[in-house]
Amino acid sequence: MIEIALVAVLLFAALLVGSVWIGLSLFGGGYILLTIYKPNIPLETFSGKLLWTAATSQELLALPLFILMSDILVTAKLGRSLFSGLAPWVSRLPGGLVHVNVVGSTLFAAVSGSSAATTAIVGRVTLPELQAHGYDRRLSMGSLAGAGTLGFLIPPSIIMIIYGVVSEQSILRLFIAGIIPGLLLACFYSLYIAVHHTVIGGHRDARRYSWAERWKGLAEIGPMAALIAGIMGSLYFGLASPTELASVGVLGAIILSAVRGELNLTNLALAGRRAVRTTAMMGLILLGAALLNAAFGFLGLPRAAADWIAGLGLSPFTLIAALLLFYVVIGMFLDGTSIIVMTLPVTLPLVTAAGFDPIWFGIFIVIAVEISQITPPIGFNLFVIQAQTSETVGNLVRAVFPFFMILVGFALLLAAFPQIVLFLPGQMT
Repeated sequence: MIEIALVAVLLFAALLVGSVWIGLSLFGGGYILLTIYKPNIPLETFSGKLLWTAATSQELLALPLFILMSDILVTAKLGRSLFSGLAPWVSRLPGGLVHVNVVGSTLFAAVSGSSAATTAIVGRVTLPELQAHGYDRRLSMGSLAGAGTLGFLIPPSIIMIIYGVVSEQSILRLFIAGIIPGLLLACFYSLYIAVHHTVIGGHRDARRYSWAERWKGLAEIGPMAALIAGIMGSLYFGLASPTELASVGVLGAIILSAVRGELNLTNLALAGRRAVRTTAMMGLILLGAALLNAAFGFLGLPRAAADWIAGLGLSPFTLIAALLLFYVVIGMFLDGTSIIVMTLPVTLPLVTAAGFDPIWFGIFIVIAVEISQITPPIGFNLFVIQAQTSETVGNLVRAVFPFFMILVGFALLLAAFPQIVLFLPGQMT
């Protein structure tokens, strides 16, 4: 079994080094493994049926719709409204306008489902504004990178859809499970900003906003708040399936874009092209992973790995800590979708055998993917901020390190108190 695992790793590494797309590398790895170790399987017929089943999964319908919703909102240029709407409410808090990074990312995450999109939209406005107001540049960049990861945790989440499809868990329950952890993590980010400002000191905004300006700010973010309320309410009360919710979300994004005067054929075509590219990339990865995971199952790798881990006699918490370290390491080299589809066939049986709920593990692995978003060398949020600021990767890593540690600590907190995740799904009938 060790030989098979080593061959699988070397195959995948060779394909990636050869600049083969990740989806094709996954497919090629699975195909070659089955050819070598299971030559009696009619691979053409088997792989064709498997890929057709994976591609026509009902749950996958929500994925392109949520991606399209996110891209429509990106073209609507929401960043300016978020800043002008939130600034009057957070300016007097310790840390001042830096909190806009956190609150703005939380709001946009609730309508986008994408970490990179959240970081790009919020940062495009907040970073120049915070620099112009004299705020600490390192704290501004670090808080944006950390808060941008909320795009994966606060529903609707593209990564949760991927996890739900691969693990065969309820996407609706996953969405519900992400609400409390997402809001709690946002609070931890803001708490750190406030403590950092109180202990270290920093810029204090001298401007005082009137209540008229505050109510005007609420009107700026009102349409987005209404869309969020509709999505969250439909989720919690079970009024719509994830696919139906995604359809309504696209309609809401179009309406919001029209309200902001950004709805035109050019923007819709741009959003459509972006959505098609992203969906095709994720679809190819999912199809490749379907064959690779089937190969792993035929060859008995998940069972062998589970037996080996069980033989170590690790406590449940130690197991989770070890898995977190594992995900942090592989997150340095792989994107979130690849992390989930490649590791889940092995790790999910381990955590369920240790007594953890699969829904809980879905939120845990989303946190792990969030960590990968701010971990070099393949941290997409770092790339987004680097493109906006021209900062070196070294400076960005130093800026984001406190928020990296918050994410690691938060993942361990969820392991110690799983009811943080499971409370809301437990209330569903």
